[in-house]
Amino acid sequence: MDVPVLVAGGGPVGLAVAVELAYQGVRCLVVEPREEVSWLRPRAKTTSARSMELLRRWGLAERVRERAPLAVGWSDQAVFVSSLLGREITRIGGCFGLDLVGSELAAEPGQQVPQPLVEEVLREAVGDALLTGWQVTGLREDADGVSVRIASATGEEREVRARYVVGCDGPRSVTRAAIGARYEGRQDARPNFNIVFRAPGLAERMPHGPAVHYWVLNPAQPGIVGRLDLADTWWCIAQGVPAAGADPMRLVRNLAGADIEAEILATDPWNARMLLADRYASGRVFLAGDAAHQNPPYGGHGFNTGIGDAVNLGWKLAAVLHGWAPAALLATYETERRPVAADTIEAAAANMATLAPELADPALMGDEAEFEKVRPAVAEAVRRTKDSEFHSLDLVLGYTYEGSPIVAEGTGERLPHRWLAPGVSLYDRLGRGFSVVGDRRLPGAAALAGQVRELGVPLRVVDLPDVPLTLVRPDQHVAWRGEHPDGALRRALSHRPVSSRP
Repeated sequence: MDVPVLVAGGGPVGLAVAVELAYQGVRCLVVEPREEVSWLRPRAKTTSARSMELLRRWGLAERVRERAPLAVGWSDQAVFVSSLLGREITRIGGCFGLDLVGSELAAEPGQQVPQPLVEEVLREAVGDALLTGWQVTGLREDADGVSVRIASATGEEREVRARYVVGCDGPRSVTRAAIGARYEGRQDARPNFNIVFRAPGLAERMPHGPAVHYWVLNPAQPGIVGRLDLADTWWCIAQGVPAAGADPMRLVRNLAGADIEAEILATDPWNARMLLADRYASGRVFLAGDAAHQNPPYGGHGFNTGIGDAVNLGWKLAAVLHGWAPAALLATYETERRPVAADTIEAAAANMATLAPELADPALMGDEAEFEKVRPAVAEAVRRTKDSEFHSLDLVLGYTYEGSPIVAEGTGERLPHRWLAPGVSLYDRLGRGFSVVGDRRLPGAAALAGQVRELGVPLRVVDLPDVPLTLVRPDQHVAWRGEHPDGALRRALSHRPVSSRP
């Protein structure tokens, strides 16, 4: 079997690579050992505003929202409590971009949705390109492509030939090992214990109202609790709890603050990791998602960083395979995405520096007078230390590729968003290839059109007379802005300047 691109791993990032390639008209094969998506280990629960914009770009955002158990307007609050059934200490609103409905800042607000649901939507979009029940066991790269060994759960083996391979095969990546890349970083020493449980009637007993997170600041059992749906399914992280000897039911009851009736559905012990691959690629093999980077979950960045990887790499692979760009363009994937992952790891680690155990105070569990005496100080500490965790749009929407060799000086940022009409985003008007936004009557627009004809690149012109002439990449980032686009498109695709050609 021969394919243009083979994707090792069909989690959300591998599936996003496949969706982006299909969006760009490139065939691929996704090899994934899991036959079915596991709903009992929901992992990520926040799809960021930026990821939702990219899902909108693929025509999938509305499908995700329709199926999400918690509507985007259900809550944007993080509530800090002595226990689920106890007293409220303080709250933080506008969390995770969930309040961006209709905002000029973004085409989409964030969405609270379990990762398995996002995976299901992406699986449907990928269709026959997904091969389940098989996994990549090794690969060999040569000048013309990559020979990939895959094996089924029954032991059958095959070889697939691909021009390029994208390794989205997680922390124990076969792909990463095959190219000789290694993680750099550290693991946090503190253990955590995830639990998914069913608790009929718990929501009706709680005095705190809807929330994205309930942070329990009980020194005897600190942690975070949230709802997976509006029925009876919940998740929690018991912080500082080792797996050995853990009693899930007792942990749930401690967080609830009462001996509630509950059914334990799944458990998952883990330690936070701050890891970054020392390199993202060899000649024809690339790493994305957890195969390239891992960060603590605090801030909700997790797989969202991997979705950004998928789009950045996907359009570049398509440009090379379609003949718009030389293979040199692919080297800019690492140049652009590795610094974003490094910044994300740093931000998530900073968020992890103050968790529920650090905020808990024994007086919060005392009588009303003791509680009220300490509550203002704890509330101030919460607002001071946790604001950046819940309000991180500068990272989510504001990261740039400034300094990349394929963007003009002073650019590289995501194209500033605007609404053109009710429900119609500027992003909806952009093409799948490159776009020119601005006054189409300006001489620079004609010059860009000439470059497009020369290179055979698909281009859409979005006429906005009040916007400076702007060349926008397929991933909605600005490649050039100004009046005289000398070689702007050639630079954006890693072509050598005309003047330097022999």
